[in-house]
Amino acid sequence: MGRQSQTNHEEPSNHMIGLKYYTLVMLNSTGKRQIREIEGAKIFFTETFADWINTNNFSDVFIQKRLLELWQNNSSPSNLLAQRCLLCWISWQIEQVCFSLEQQFGHFHGFTHSDLLPYVLDDDGNLQTSANYQCWSREILATFEPDKSSLTTWTSRKVRQHRELNKYLLECGLYLVSDWAILNDTKPQQLAKILGEFHSLTDLEIRQAQNLLSAYHKIYRAERFRQRANSQSKSKCQSPTTQQLQEIVEILQAESVSKFSIISVLQSLQTIANYLREYRIHVRIAALPTVSLDAELHENSTFLEMIPASNSENLLISTDDDNETEAFLKMYRNQFLNCLDNALNTVVDLRMKKLQKKDINKAKQFLIGLQLFHCQRLSMGKIAQQLGLRAQDAVARLLKLKEFRADVRQEILVKLQAQVIELAQKFSTPTKLKKLESQITELLDEQINRIISEAEVEAASIQNNADMSYFSQRLCQKLGNR
Repeated sequence: MGRQSQTNHEEPSNHMIGLKYYTLVMLNSTGKRQIREIEGAKIFFTETFADWINTNNFSDVFIQKRLLELWQNNSSPSNLLAQRCLLCWISWQIEQVCFSLEQQFGHFHGFTHSDLLPYVLDDDGNLQTSANYQCWSREILATFEPDKSSLTTWTSRKVRQHRELNKYLLECGLYLVSDWAILNDTKPQQLAKILGEFHSLTDLEIRQAQNLLSAYHKIYRAERFRQRANSQSKSKCQSPTTQQLQEIVEILQAESVSKFSIISVLQSLQTIANYLREYRIHVRIAALPTVSLDAELHENSTFLEMIPASNSENLLISTDDDNETEAFLKMYRNQFLNCLDNALNTVVDLRMKKLQKKDINKAKQFLIGLQLFHCQRLSMGKIAQQLGLRAQDAVARLLKLKEFRADVRQEILVKLQAQVIELAQKFSTPTKLKKLESQITELLDEQINRIISEAEVEAASIQNNADMSYFSQRLCQKLGNR
């Protein structure tokens, strides 16, 4: 310990990075957390990375790439030690995921990270795997595909998919719900009440939504059931594929004289899910008793509190003043719109300032490029020609659209969370409000994800005659005011 305190100021970060590759987070016989240093792993790691430990290249990405190469080289006698180093690092990540779950949902649902660790932190630290049992860390590493995700992302995903952990979380009142799972377990008949009485949509709009949901069930949900019957998929519901959306379009066009596009169908499905989500936000503020809508679809969801059952008489909020519901929704929608606009302005301004420090011309090109892509719907190749850039990959590096959307998403969440909680004070008691905070954050996160997901689909299939995403509509309005 004395040696550690004497190290200079440039070493601790690299030292801490390396430490996690030869120390294992584990539970002792009494279930208490402890850190175990694995001597063989430490010697191997120190010798392997001796030339890099004090350089700027010493990062998790660099370390993991090298360890994966050594582990997957079965002819090397050190492959088991390389594997052990990776397993040690995974143990730290598992603990972080459990901390994150506690921070997000533990206070309201009554659990701590210590309650979660026994389900997923079961590595004994041995070099060889047991013939009778494979710990969860080894399962994570064995199924990891470096070309598809980072080890951090994969570890988080696998922990959240752990069957026994999810059973425990269900007992605490949490289960996983995505937009697509909401649509899966919502019956078309329910839309008449929710969209009509709660959202005040017209009869025509309700019928159109019911027809779309029925077509969605015929294609997406039917395929989902077939996969589950064949044990092909027990994972979270993913966004519909282009093929599935096209098949939904064909069903709708066969039943109507109206024309539909893949983008418009996706947007309409997400709009329906958004209506359902807004309804559920108000339900939570009203603090109605909740039960599962469809126990068979639990594994398709993201963490969310149980929602009213489809056969419940409480599908709509019972209130003495219908104007209160209308007032809440109007205020919420206005806040969402304002926060989206403010987030777009903030992120564009920050990106401009960052580019201006390096090259004023690049900053101007960035602004023009955003306008050409989102507003004029030009391809990257055509934008490159107009900006005088070498090729479309140069435009992609300039705009960094994925990073841009991620920054906007985070800005919206930060800005909107505080405002909606403040709004909820007008519709809930202080005691209930304290319990609602984590749920509100979670619901807002999913609604924001819907807006960003729609923009991602649009970006992947940009074309002049496609419907413009809501994200692009608001962005273009902001760009037009500059």
